[in-house]
Amino acid sequence: MIDLALEHDPDESCGLFAGPPGGMYVDMFFPIGNVAPPERRPEIYTLDGVGQLDAERSADAAGLSILGVMHSHTHTAAYPSPTDVADAARFDEFGVWVFLIVSLEHPEPYMRAFRINGDVIKEVPVAVEPG
Repeated sequence: MIDLALEHDPDESCGLFAGPPGGMYVDMFFPIGNVAPPERRPEIYTLDGVGQLDAERSADAAGLSILGVMHSHTHTAAYPSPTDVADAARFDEFGVWVFLIVSLEHPEPYMRAFRINGDVIKEVPVAVEPG
């Protein structure tokens, strides 16, 4: 996910991730094109609909569930922006997805993850296993 963010910098990158249903362990990551208007891509992301459907089909075929969405912040902290909170309200009204944000604001990229339910933002731990 960090490599994807670096590859697309200065534009925001995005994708979906999947794992066992009801769990928090990620088995697959699906990079998806950012189809926001080109002049807005350094500030926002919009998942490509076809890419999103392909990711959902691939996850289903593997017996996995989509657990959340990843995107990058190219110049700001890895914390949900007001746009991210509004998007969560529209696309995840029950607050079940995890929103993982990769920040490129410092020379060393880092990531944090959150559940967003209305105006409640709760951080969830991220651990990366070597592999």
